[in-house]
Amino acid sequence: MAVYTEVADEELAAFIEGYDIGQLLSFKGIAEGVENSNFLLHTEGGYFILTLYEKRVDPNDLPFFLNLMQHLASKEISCPTPVAAKDGKLLGTLARRPAAIVTFLDGMWVKRPRPEHCEGLGGGMAALHLAGSDFGMVRPNALSVSGWRPLFEQCGDRSDTVAAGLSAEIEKELAFLEQSWPSDLPVGVIHADLFPDNVFFLADKLSGLIDFYFACTDAFAYDVAICLNAWCFEQDGAFNVTKARALLNGYTEVRPLSDREYEALPLFARGAALRFLLTRLYDWLSVPEGALVTPKDPMEYLKKLRFHQSVGSVQAYGLDR
Repeated sequence: MAVYTEVADEELAAFIEGYDIGQLLSFKGIAEGVENSNFLLHTEGGYFILTLYEKRVDPNDLPFFLNLMQHLASKEISCPTPVAAKDGKLLGTLARRPAAIVTFLDGMWVKRPRPEHCEGLGGGMAALHLAGSDFGMVRPNALSVSGWRPLFEQCGDRSDTVAAGLSAEIEKELAFLEQSWPSDLPVGVIHADLFPDNVFFLADKLSGLIDFYFACTDAFAYDVAICLNAWCFEQDGAFNVTKARALLNGYTEVRPLSDREYEALPLFARGAALRFLLTRLYDWLSVPEGALVTPKDPMEYLKKLRFHQSVGSVQAYGLDR
């Protein structure tokens, strides 16, 4: 979440009138994340989140995201639910941007997850995977292995301004993953961005999942690998095997992983680390002037990538297999 596009009071009031949520009482920008412009709305009908979809989001993908949230909510997954306007539409236009309003979820994200949070996240992710099994829409993952080289090429030699030799290191890893990427594994709807700030807890119990704007159709085990990267490293860069074990145990209690999925985890973890290294690198080099957002450090994911490169088997993730 972030604020790239400012909204005039008059424009916002006119937009809100198109919804049956009462008069606007207050609103404020949410200056977190890097993708879209987000605002917390307080109206006579309660609290809501208003999202303006910025240029990196393909408008053609928005029906997938919004319908997916509706579908998951109907399956009792706690997630934001799109609010239909008076004309029945889920998507409108505000400040020359596609825009939608979704329900507000109670809870807080955990800045320093403990093993019990990781276990809850694992179970919630598995439940999401099962709930999406009969969702009728498909969206290929534009940020899987086939999308990484074009993204890298946009950064080009500027990568070495972030760290000497970074371009060559990325090129070597990219070539390896393009040749080795796992295939023919169970696939379905994945979140693809379940970082701690997209997972809410109340009294240490998972209370909701948010920000589905990277959701896509891909291997379930890849989603697990993304979370190993996002949840199981400490601030000093050390991998916490206890958290990894808890995450995997929470997941497999709801949806067991096959032997082939376990075997693919180290490669998927490398790929996930490279994916976030590349998107952070691109953002680091490309944040628009004046945007109310601080880009995240890409070097964090270079360190994680190097750890996964050293992994010889899934035992490194706390599994006795």
